[in-house]
Amino acid sequence: MNEFRFYHPIEVRYGDLDPQQHVNNARYLTYIEQARIAYVKELGLWDGKSFQEIGIILAEVRVTYKAPILWGQAIQVGMKINRLGNKSVDVIYAIEDIPTGDLHATASTVQVAYDYKTSQTIPIPEDWRQIITEYEGI
Repeated sequence: MNEFRFYHPIEVRYGDLDPQQHVNNARYLTYIEQARIAYVKELGLWDGKSFQEIGIILAEVRVTYKAPILWGQAIQVGMKINRLGNKSVDVIYAIEDIPTGDLHATASTVQVAYDYKTSQTIPIPEDWRQIITEYEGI
């Protein structure tokens, strides 16, 4: 696939499995969330300390399942911000097998810039806009 600059490896845990012995569909949301948190830390948009300072909140999510993920499988999540609005960003993801590159799921989310102290949406901070624009080449 290789349309992503950012990849985050995921360890598939025994507890991620459902009775059918593959990763439960709800865990895919956890996997993309882990990638999203790693992304904002990697780009220096959040220091990883206070969750009140993370500055984004999930507004919408969509997942398309392509193939099951099994316990012990080496997977990664590719992530890319492909649109910056005034207060929101569109993010796309691919969950893929590391050795083969096989695609297990695609996903998209809308994230909204958010002030947790005031419980209100806010414009995307200019420093975030500049860092993301440069990193993603938007």
